[in-house]
Amino acid sequence: MSDKFNLLNKINNPSNLRELDKGKLPEVCNELRQFIVDAVSCNPGHFGASLGTVELTVALHYVFNTPIDRIVWDVGHQAYGHKILTGRREQFHSNRKLNGLSGFPNRSESEYDHFGVGHSSTSISAALGMAVAAQSNNEDKQVVAVIGDGALTGGMAYEGLNNATVNPNNLLIILNDNEMAISPNVGGLSEYLVDIATSKTYNKVRSEVFKALSKLRVFQSEDKEIIVRLNNSIKAIFARQGNIFEGFNIRYFGPVDGHNVLHLVDTLNDMKNINGPKVLHIKTKKGKGFKPAEKAQTEWHAPGVFDPATGERIVSNETEAPLKYQEVFGRTLLEMAENDERIIGVTPAMTMGCSMDIMMEVMPERTFDVGIAEQHAVTFSAGMATEGKVPFCNIYSTFMQRAYDQVIHDVALQKLHVVFCLDRGGLVGEDGATHHGVFDLAYMRCIPNLVIASPLNEVELRNMMFSALKNQDGPYVIRYPRGKGVLKEWKRPFEVIESGKGECLKDGRDVAILSIGPIGNKVLHIAEKFEKKDVSVAVYNMRFVKPLDEELLHAVMKKFNRIITIEDGTVVGGFGSAIMEFAMENDYKPTIKRLGIPDEFIEHGTVLELYKICGIDKKSIQDAILHLVPMSKIQ
Repeated sequence: MSDKFNLLNKINNPSNLRELDKGKLPEVCNELRQFIVDAVSCNPGHFGASLGTVELTVALHYVFNTPIDRIVWDVGHQAYGHKILTGRREQFHSNRKLNGLSGFPNRSESEYDHFGVGHSSTSISAALGMAVAAQSNNEDKQVVAVIGDGALTGGMAYEGLNNATVNPNNLLIILNDNEMAISPNVGGLSEYLVDIATSKTYNKVRSEVFKALSKLRVFQSEDKEIIVRLNNSIKAIFARQGNIFEGFNIRYFGPVDGHNVLHLVDTLNDMKNINGPKVLHIKTKKGKGFKPAEKAQTEWHAPGVFDPATGERIVSNETEAPLKYQEVFGRTLLEMAENDERIIGVTPAMTMGCSMDIMMEVMPERTFDVGIAEQHAVTFSAGMATEGKVPFCNIYSTFMQRAYDQVIHDVALQKLHVVFCLDRGGLVGEDGATHHGVFDLAYMRCIPNLVIASPLNEVELRNMMFSALKNQDGPYVIRYPRGKGVLKEWKRPFEVIESGKGECLKDGRDVAILSIGPIGNKVLHIAEKFEKKDVSVAVYNMRFVKPLDEELLHAVMKKFNRIITIEDGTVVGGFGSAIMEFAMENDYKPTIKRLGIPDEFIEHGTVLELYKICGIDKKSIQDAILHLVPMSKIQ
């Protein structure tokens, strides 16, 4: 450990932090921020958010008696400082690596991680549950929820706020307001918080009133509630629309500077003695203390490898490499939208992540970022579909789980023409269990009226998007993975793919492999190599999980009695299950081996490492083929 971390080296847990003189905390913050910069520069992860909460993290663990007191982080992008201060400094080099630390708070990793997260807007509800339980158990325990203004665009956060005053609790909600999620925040809430923070009249009056009353020693009382009540009264007079938190009957304090650690400590010490639910609004800057990250906050959310001294990002020079699937989606959507005025783009706060920013830049009036609100994104799309629009609603696979009811009731039941584009389908690597998109094929397959497709490559992605527009009058789901495609020349003339029609990529005699999605490219390569072993492997790109190509399946089942199915998704209820159901219902009795994600949550690591663990890497596929083929066939 470098000598530049003199104080941090001595902090092995928060009790060590609390032993320090308060005046040392700014130095701790400087060291913690530099430690994060050094660590993430060579081991990529979420960067800007954690830099923005350094002072808050130090103040929280200094004031509260963690782990007895509970801190619940929303999403967890901002929790690197928390991990480093809670006994994981020496292991932080393993962050997001196989068998190393998780990139997010994880209950199985540390007693200081009180709630596992990865998706947004859950902190208030979870922390409220803890606070109510503490009251019920007569425990002297503080509970803090840390939620960003980006996560506060999610409807679940408001459900938690609405319920916060129903039962006795002492919940403290810290609103970390940096005007950013991954991309800049949108919507009325963002404007409202800006109004609070920039109201010169309010801030001036509040400052003058507090100074005057302090001279009169009004605040000598031990009852800290007078401070918050006075603050709320001033707020109610000057805020543009009153105080939204007061509307929920939750006392409000702020905004305060989230980068003044000494003032944060004083404020938190005051607020922890106030009974009932309350909100502390702090203003922070994402990427604070690292100039490049402050200037380009979206790009530095998760920047990859970079030089910690200069901020120069180290990007491999792959100009000839295929584009990412998301970029093919974004370019294709704009190309189609320029020729069809019905097309609308919708995404819940992932405009850059899914490349819908390409269309937004050219057609902002037809492209909608609805904030971190997947349920709203789906029903908003459904509403537009009733009026003749064709929304392309792009949601990461793992986040679509949050809008399941809306897919069923608001789209599928009404047979509305909404095209769901599920980005990040399959294993996504270092983000781990909360972000793997492995359940989509299974949870979508049981919903009536859906067409569910997954392309072999970028050309098929384009053609499925085109087919969803031209050859479908109901809901259509297209699922594709994170990362680069397989083709350099992907922009070809559109062709309609008939729903439920697969194709034979390679004929064979001994074993048939049925694949769905881009993993079929790997299967084809393996099958071609097997010809040298005198084992003939047929490969079928099924394209659709629903409807299945029954004509093709009848031909396969009649020809082969050894079949392998492979998918980058759960084997329970997924594509392989659909093939087995077809065989059973049609009285075929082949030996079917299903390859895919096992019935467990897969943790973090590189995609190749996780493929090996799940048995869908090259060697595992080869072994499955050899296991099914009689040994006498192998030379």
